Amino acid sequence: MEIWHNPSCSKCATARASLDEARVPYRLRAYLAEPPSAEELTEVLRRLDARAWDICRTGEAAATRLGMADWPRDDATEPRWVAAMVAHPELIQRPILLLDDGSALVGRTPEALHEAVRRTDR
Repeated sequence: MEIWHNPSCSKCATARASLDEARVPYRLRAYLAEPPSAEELTEVLRRLDARAWDICRTGEAAATRLGMADWPRDDATEPRWVAAMVAHPELIQRPILLLDDGSALVGRTPEALHEAVRRTDR
């Protein structure tokens, strides 16, 4: 499993602790230092079965500066959302868990973390 994480994020720390406790191996990707490409982010959205705005942190300063709250949420503008998150990776929700089975979860809740552990082949 790969975790897209922010080292200073409490939800990311909780995810790591939960996986450590369950002895689930993982690789860390500090996505603020190593931002995804548009192709990578699009693939993660496919794995999450989500749209770009579903995982966008629209309360962040960059989103406010860009006026993202007023952006349309449709097929035509989704590439614009992806481009904004690639340019400003702090807009990407965290942690994102990329499971080895090809699925993905946003690991912000105990339920999501439990599901990640359940799906992991240990």
